[in-house]
Amino acid sequence: MRQKFSKVILLVLIFSVLPFTTAFAQSSQEEIIKTAKAQLGVPYVYGGTTPRGFDCSGFVTYVFGKAGYDLPRTSSSQYHAGTKVAKKDLQPGDLVFFERTYSKAGITHAGIYIGNNEFISATSSKGIKIDSLSSSYWGPKYYGATRILADEGFSDVSEKDLAFEAIYALSDSEIIQGFEDGTFRPDQAVTRGQAAAIINRVLKKTPKNISAFKDVPKGSRFAKDIAAIKELGIINGFKDGTFRPDAYMTRAEMAVILEGAFKLNEMKIAEANTSSYSDITPAYWAHDAIVTMSSIDSTKIFDTDRYYATHRATRAFFTAAIFNSMNVKK
Repeated sequence: MRQKFSKVILLVLIFSVLPFTTAFAQSSQEEIIKTAKAQLGVPYVYGGTTPRGFDCSGFVTYVFGKAGYDLPRTSSSQYHAGTKVAKKDLQPGDLVFFERTYSKAGITHAGIYIGNNEFISATSSKGIKIDSLSSSYWGPKYYGATRILADEGFSDVSEKDLAFEAIYALSDSEIIQGFEDGTFRPDQAVTRGQAAAIINRVLKKTPKNISAFKDVPKGSRFAKDIAAIKELGIINGFKDGTFRPDAYMTRAEMAVILEGAFKLNEMKIAEANTSSYSDITPAYWAHDAIVTMSSIDSTKIFDTDRYYATHRATRAFFTAAIFNSMNVKK
């Protein structure tokens, strides 16, 4: 599992080569928030860096120092220490910054995001306290956010898991994401809507018409991805004009969809191989696609006696299939 680095310079180097992932350092999050909240009520002291008194950047430096991170001393330097995070993507432990809190130009205040649209910081009026990012005072002064905490991996994915490499590769590429609690949930089934979104994060297709199916409103979460996948002819709807985005996808459906999405059928892989699955015959409707999935597999997750075509495709199974499809030699 990935190691947490204590020096910010190493973190900066890591973030410069790895895209942001939502797999987050949960243990560090908890430690940061616990340490920060333990200082509630400590008075504001200009230049203060200890529980006897803090200024805003001194408070941030102290809290992260307790977790093994060496941060720069000033708010402006702290803002440039990690990787930038959009406000909508904030996670507990991220640093939040504000401007125009007094006459000085630029960043003038720093705090630590703790979730639920709240942050904790050293205020000149009441010392260490919790405030809302959307308050009438802080909202207009919000400047931006930075992530310092390194990715420690998913708590429910180990190096022994066959999909380990695929999960982390696609997570780093922001193709498939984890959850806010630091888990990946590899055994959770994939829905048709989720599958469309994941595939389109690879293909990056912008649809011409978002109104693709009557059960997928324009404002729904996966509307654009579902429309894009339809226009590409990858996932079709049903005869009644629905897409059924919340319906689960079977392993057979997954194989057929990915074979078409990545044009693996044009490589005629199935023609050069035969099925080794005892429950799949040449007459089965998804036989060729299933053989293709098995033939291009580098994870060994498909290396079984049975394929279980009607079983739901899990997040681990689907991720491995996407990973294999992206990396097949064409």
